[in-house]
Amino acid sequence: QVQLVESGGGLVQAGGSLRLSCAASGRTFSSYAMGWFRQAPGKEREFVAAISWSGGSTYYADSVKGRFTISRDNAKNTVYLQMNSLKPEDTAVYYCAADLHYLPYEYDYWGQGTQVTVSS
Repeated sequence: QVQLVESGGGLVQAGGSLRLSCAASGRTFSSYAMGWFRQAPGKEREFVAAISWSGGSTYYADSVKGRFTISRDNAKNTVYLQMNSLKPEDTAVYYCAADLHYLPYEYDYWGQGTQVTVSS
């Protein structure tokens, strides 16, 4: 089992950058593929990015491709989401998720989320 805690959210102007972190408990972090999702008010949760166990493979939603970068540091049990060129439509609660499978249909473990607000 793994517990996930996100941090790094906040308020930023359009065009700015933020880096989210997701710290995982446990000694088997490298066994889990990781993902980032987001949920804006009144909208369904949507996929943002995913990374494989070693970080060798990544996958992005079209809406963030070229602006966001997912990475991980297995020595620190942490996955990151670097967000550049932020837009007001990126405003949402961002969640990290973990699963034994890369790009699963449903992730098994979720964090509590961190708020990102982009002002115009």
